[in-house]
Amino acid sequence: MNTSHINIGNLGPAALFALFTFIIVAAFTPAATAGGTLADVLLEKGIITKEDWTRIQRAEQQRRAADRPTIEDRRAADTMILNMVEKRAAEDRRGRADNGPPVTVNWGDKGFSLATGDGLFRTTLQWRFQGRWTYPERSDPLTPEAFEDNAESSFELRRVRMKIGGHGYRPWVKYYFEVELQSGRDFDDDAADAATRLIDWRITLDKYPWAGLRIGQWKIDYNRERVDSSGKQTFVERSIVNRPFTIDRQIGAMLSGRLNPGTPADVNYYAGVFSGGGRGLARNDDDNMMYVGRLQWNVFGRELKWRQSDTAFHTTPTASASVGGYTTIGTCTRWSSGGCGGLGELTRPGNAADGQFRVEGVQVGSAFKYRGFAWQHENHWKQVRDAGNAGRESNLFGGYFQAGYFPHSLIPLIPKPLEAAFRYAYVDSEVVGFDDFRQEWTGALNWFFAGHRNKLTLDASYLTLNRAATDTIINDAGETSGRFSEQRVRLQWDVSF
Repeated sequence: MNTSHINIGNLGPAALFALFTFIIVAAFTPAATAGGTLADVLLEKGIITKEDWTRIQRAEQQRRAADRPTIEDRRAADTMILNMVEKRAAEDRRGRADNGPPVTVNWGDKGFSLATGDGLFRTTLQWRFQGRWTYPERSDPLTPEAFEDNAESSFELRRVRMKIGGHGYRPWVKYYFEVELQSGRDFDDDAADAATRLIDWRITLDKYPWAGLRIGQWKIDYNRERVDSSGKQTFVERSIVNRPFTIDRQIGAMLSGRLNPGTPADVNYYAGVFSGGGRGLARNDDDNMMYVGRLQWNVFGRELKWRQSDTAFHTTPTASASVGGYTTIGTCTRWSSGGCGGLGELTRPGNAADGQFRVEGVQVGSAFKYRGFAWQHENHWKQVRDAGNAGRESNLFGGYFQAGYFPHSLIPLIPKPLEAAFRYAYVDSEVVGFDDFRQEWTGALNWFFAGHRNKLTLDASYLTLNRAATDTIINDAGETSGRFSEQRVRLQWDVSF
């Protein structure tokens, strides 16, 4: 029986029943009566109309009068009835579309989802909470004063967020936005100063794997540590490298894609143009833009997702090596989730002339995962050229190296959800009169209740600062130099619903 022209995946329940009935009846009914017997069943079940039934009977009578071979009679009857079944299935699909596609509700890794039956629209909603306790330092100390201040024991809602994403009109027209609900005020601020903020809003067109376009505001695909979600990291927080070197969230457009997948030449590329003023910029303050590029080689022809820890337990080695760079001219010397900021004692936005600072940076990095082991590293260089201070140049170097492992595969007595990790990071900077060398040694334990969606993290750090004065005037002013150190413990529960 020739059924190659039927797309079974598109048949409705009634049509599938008819097709099943047809196969059974055709297998056990003589060709001379197949049309009549099956046509009666299909008419009774409402799969074909009375007009279709009459056509089948008339065709059967003509075949008998022509006295054609039995095999031809069988094929002709099969073809006619199957065509009618498919026609009815198509009419059913059109009818469902006219009445509006049904909506399905599900829950998965990205939260709750609503999707239309035709697959053209989908929305996911996820809530995220990150509660943290720290002692004796809430954040990374940057100055001698911060290393020597009073100890603080602090509970905080570090991140409380709502994430909404999905696609519309076509599966490759994707959107995503994220709102930060955490108050973010200091103890001496008025409660009215606390406010929500939109941190991400983007639309991505990725019909073709080799070329996609993204526009909006998001964490720019420059370096892995920053792009890795704070909810998918191995440690409680990013390293001391993040603050001086990240370009964070920007507003603009980026072209990206993947070339030669699954081959030794498997690469991802990213090229973008942005305002350069950081998150929440209403408009650019001049005609200068930020230009960013990144090239990533997928060493084994497999792509690593933007997340830390090998919770997926890769059964085959997966690795990447990357290089990236950017350049911009403006009033910002660093960026954060708060937007545009100043680096050290360099003139801060609002006090600087338009286009006072030329900021450039380069990073190289690598990542690797295999059987519960995860490695990640980046090295950075950054230069800030201050046009308002006789062209003074400030250079910064930094990097981090981290590794995590689930020891259960090596020692079965150790619980499977437990991961142990270690990180070393350094920042070497010369900014307005001081040569600072900061270091971080951090060890961590993770307990994954449900992967990164529900985990408990405990980490402990040893932080140091070596400061040497390089400017006589600043040194005479009584600024402190020397070696300083601090220990820090953090406990965090991160959960997404």
